Amino acid sequence: MSKLTKNQKLALEKIELGKVYSIDEAAQLVKDITFTKFDASVDIDVRLGVDPRKANQMVRGVCTLPHGTGKDKKVLVLCTPDKEEEAKAAGADYVGLDDYIAKIKGGWTDIDVVITMPSVMGKVGQIGRILGPRGLMPNPKTGTVTMDIAKAVKEVKAGKIDFKVDKFGIVHTSIGKVSFDAGKLKDNAKEFLGIINKLKPTAAKGTYIKSVYLSSTMSYSIALDVKTLLD
Repeated sequence: MSKLTKNQKLALEKIELGKVYSIDEAAQLVKDITFTKFDASVDIDVRLGVDPRKANQMVRGVCTLPHGTGKDKKVLVLCTPDKEEEAKAAGADYVGLDDYIAKIKGGWTDIDVVITMPSVMGKVGQIGRILGPRGLMPNPKTGTVTMDIAKAVKEVKAGKIDFKVDKFGIVHTSIGKVSFDAGKLKDNAKEFLGIINKLKPTAAKGTYIKSVYLSSTMSYSIALDVKTLLD
């Protein structure tokens, strides 16, 4: 094993092994144990008691974090010419259709979210095999296939995230940055957990939210007390 750095030792000293922390403690602790020179993302991992291979146990949804993610998401809008001005006015970074479809076919994917409208989904389908694996494929369920382009763009820019459970039964997302104060991290975590809790599939049996961990890009994980999160 490689030797621990001084910062890693300091971080480990602050975490009690085997302890589950309240969200108030954890939101401050994740800031205290992160020593990166950049503003690291704060991530939450929620392990669910579901079988994601079964369609009726799939957990997928959207959540608008009260304080945003701290990251300016790059939005591409694929739309007809009559919607272009609306998309630009709402704050989309890239707006177009055939030109951007060609660009993506050529390997360009420097975007975080793709928003489109029902009438052009046939064209967007041509790049599905590129967008799909990167989690960029627009979907009516997450509000990214819509006629109200302006609303969709504004929501993403304001901190709306979409998420889905992975094949291991874990939902993983970013809920802010280390530079956020602990209160904002707590608010975002509680909002996200509340949405996850509401999405419990009726087919899921036993304990639904098995464990929740908070960490930053380079830090150790902190186990959270699920009960205090849902109060």
